[in-house]
Order: sequence, then structure tokens, then C-alpha cells
Amino acid sequence: MSEPFDAIIVGSGQAGNPLADELAGAGWNVALVEREHVGGTCVNVGCTPTKTMVASARVAYLARRALDYGVHTGPVRVDMDTVRQRKRDIVNEWRDGKQRHFERTERLTLLLGEARFTGTSSVEVRLINGGTRYLTGGRIIINTGLRPAIPPLPGLEHVPFLDSTSIMELDVVPEHLLVLGGGYVGLEFGQMFRRFGSRVTIVQRGPQLLGREDNDVATAVADILREDGIDALLATEAVRVAAERGGGSASTIELIVRGRGEEGSIAGSHLLVATGRVPNTDRLNLEVAGVQTDAHGYIQVNERLETNVPGIYAIGDVKGGPAFTHISYHDSVVLLDRLVHGREATIDGRLVPYTVFLDPQLGRVGLGEDEARAQGRRIKVAKLPMEDVARAIEVDETRGFMKVVVDADTDQILGCAMLGIEGGEIMSMIEIAMMGKLPYTALRDGIFAHPTLAESLNNLFYTID
Repeated sequence: MSEPFDAIIVGSGQAGNPLADELAGAGWNVALVEREHVGGTCVNVGCTPTKTMVASARVAYLARRALDYGVHTGPVRVDMDTVRQRKRDIVNEWRDGKQRHFERTERLTLLLGEARFTGTSSVEVRLINGGTRYLTGGRIIINTGLRPAIPPLPGLEHVPFLDSTSIMELDVVPEHLLVLGGGYVGLEFGQMFRRFGSRVTIVQRGPQLLGREDNDVATAVADILREDGIDALLATEAVRVAAERGGGSASTIELIVRGRGEEGSIAGSHLLVATGRVPNTDRLNLEVAGVQTDAHGYIQVNERLETNVPGIYAIGDVKGGPAFTHISYHDSVVLLDRLVHGREATIDGRLVPYTVFLDPQLGRVGLGEDEARAQGRRIKVAKLPMEDVARAIEVDETRGFMKVVVDADTDQILGCAMLGIEGGEIMSMIEIAMMGKLPYTALRDGIFAHPTLAESLNNLFYTID
């Protein structure tokens, strides 16, 4: 027999979790279905574990730079067992705490298993511990997220490659890490393992790293990585890959690449495939419910997060668009406003901030310079190198620059790229100004505490005049 619920949420990611909590608190009878681990990508294999390991890598980096600050230390050795365990402990604390919370929340039923549609308002859940539950819901919300994409690279099926999940379980520092892909994921792991002690080579098919960023930003990032000792091969395509067995259990991975019309080979000890992600929709049996997806499997929704089937919604990364935890969370806010509070909330026009956790960080929000010019806007650009920022000089972190795009007619801030120490935090200050529709002159003339990174906004915006 089917069990009736007011809402069935498939996937306990950073959109599904808060929505389940709030709907149950509002008196709805909610079923939350999770196939693997409570918390979704962010807690288990994304933000939480990667940024924990980035922090360990930064400590190794600073330890090697200690003499720059007049501090004498001995040789730096990275213990990957300890790095990995620290990461696991933090992930488990978040995951287990959230699961315990759900298990004692009234009107919320947590089901650990895999869900698939059996109709427009019904799903079956094959439980991890055996058995099947049949559910019907007045509303069904899909929050199944993404997983690493596997490119059709000849030979890859015969090579023990890593993805963004498995690389965090290494118990050794790779001798030579080959990174396929020059996007956010590839660069974060590339710099991380360089700091742990690996030789790192990044292979990027496009003409620049971080293909969506302004060229000057991408060039500066490439310069920083090369300064850190990373080889970044641009406009270079991976052709095929093979593993050659060496002595004992070790093997060498040979990556054949093509750049500027010529082929060459790179030998490495490990290969990280970081060429994008694909939606977890292929096992949902969406065709039975009639839910439409695009050619890549992303669920199509309107600005109200509704699919083409009444009563079925998609939130988070699975619907396509910006794949960030904070955007997923905001989806849950929008849908809660609509379902419970009766507000006409939508996802249209919202700002999309993000931070790439390189060191230094790249914080981004709004329009980039290239995008604004492509739209035909009249703009002014404020730019300030971090080597001119007093606080950055004091802490000896002067790589990168601040850049803001301003509408020349209204003086409104259109967007920014903050490549520098705590770039994500400075970007957030700019975002708040954008939310409040402050003209750039308000920040140019504002009083900020000295000596902070924030006060550099004065000098940044004075570069416009």
C-alpha cells in the first residue's frame, strides 16, 4: 500500500534539507529520501571536505614560507593519513548530526534508499537495508544533484583514474598528478596537491583556465599557479591515455595530448579527471512521470522552479544553471515562500556570487568586464593590484588584483572579480552594496577601519576618477 505525504523530497542536498525541515515545521507531512549520505554533495564530497583539505595545504604552504616572515622551521612533511582523517571527522560530524536531527524531527520521515517515479504523484523507494516503500505525494521535489562526468577519452576505462571524490581518499602524496580540466575543481585540487608536495600538470582544452572568467583574471590565475610550480598546458587536448605497469604494484599513466597541431606525451603517477559534472536523473524514471529534461539530462524548470508536470519541482544543481551550494539553498527559500507563505518569489534576477578557493581566493559576483562589453553597456572599470593594498603588504600576500565593473550612466556596480587574499569576503562586501543599490561613490568615500582589506575599496574606486 502507498503511504501518503504532503511532500516527497528526493535528495537531501543543500536545497532539500532546509526545505524538508521548514515544511515539517509548518505542519506538512514530509518524506525525505536519500540514496547515499545525508547532506548531499556539499557536506560529503564537495565544499566541506575540499575546503578542509585546502586549509591543510595552506598550512603546508605557509610553513615553507616561514622564513619570509623571519620564522625558522624544519623540513615540511605532509601526512596524508592525518589530512584525510581530519577531513573525514569533519564530514562525519556534519553528516551524522544532520541525520540525527532528521530522525527526531516530527512529521519528517527520513528514508535511506533510491527513489524512482512510478507515476506523476508517486514514487517507490528501494531501501538500502532491504525492502521497498511506496509513496504518494501532493508535491514532489527533486534535489538529486550532480556527479563527476567521465569524458569519452580512449583508454580511460583501463586506467585507475581519480575524480573529485576519490582523490580525497588518497593516503599518499602523488609523485606527479595529471589534472584533466582547467576549471574550478581541477585548479583547486591542482594547487592543493602541489602544496602537499606533488608535481602537478594541468591540461586544459580551452585557450585559458577558468573559461568563464575575464581574460585578465584567467591570465593572473595561470601566472599564480605557475609561480607555485604548476605546469598549465593551455589549448591542449587529451587524445588518449594508457597505464604502464612498473615494478611492484606501481604503474605509470601516459597521457597523449595534442597542442598546436602536434602530439606529445606526459607521464604521471596519478590522473585526476575534472572535466565537469552530469545530473543524477538517469535512474529517476522521469519518463513515467513525463518530466522533461534537456539534452544533457538537466530537469527543465521555470522561474518558479516548476517542471512541466504540475506538482513536481526541481531545485539545486539538478535543474542546471549555477551549481553552487548557496544557490541551491536559495532555491529552497524561493520554493518555501511559494508553497507555505504564498509569496510570489522567483529565481529571476538574483545575484550569483561564488568563490574559487584557490590561494589567493577568487571572489566573483555579477557581470565581468568582457560580459558587460559584449552586452553593449557603457562601463567604467576600477582595478587595483593587491601589491598596492596596505593590509596585503603587511601580511605578505600581494598576489592578484581587485576589479569592479560600474555602469557609466548610473554609477551602479554591475559586478566584480576579487583575486586576492580573502577575495571571497571582499566580494561579499561588493555584493551587499549591489543589493542595496549603492553607487560606487558610496564605497569610494566610505570610512573603513585601518588597516583592513576593506579600506582598499577607497583606493580601488578612486582609480575610476
